[in-house]
Amino acid sequence: MSEQNDWNKQVIAEFRENGGKVGGHFKGWDLLLLHTTGAKSGLERVTPLVCMAEGDNLFVIASKGGASTHPDWYYNLKANPGVEVEFGRERFVAEAVEVEGARRAELYERMAKRHSFFYDYAEKAGRVIPVILLERG
Repeated sequence: MSEQNDWNKQVIAEFRENGGKVGGHFKGWDLLLLHTTGAKSGLERVTPLVCMAEGDNLFVIASKGGASTHPDWYYNLKANPGVEVEFGRERFVAEAVEVEGARRAELYERMAKRHSFFYDYAEKAGRVIPVILLERG
């Protein structure tokens, strides 16, 4: 198992043990657990992600730490946009919708104002980093 997978497992366990709260590096941040279906494997994947509210919905940023490629979970939800989300103690079904244009820029800016590393990721990536709205089902 990769180091990243081990780290994600620890974050997921802490999230679930503490009603959606995670300490350390993530203390005070809003996180969710995104359940996707693997685009190739068809297997369930769970990814912890920083999120923000947008009305009754949540949104996430497919930054992959500023990498030049999109994260695997992005490809999973593009192939299978029906997802499940764990947020706090709540778990719900959602539709993952990629936001584009001015709305994408506005949501990205909101996230970056709260978490400035997203500005760095945008510079470093050399790509338009997707913003994904998770619309409650």
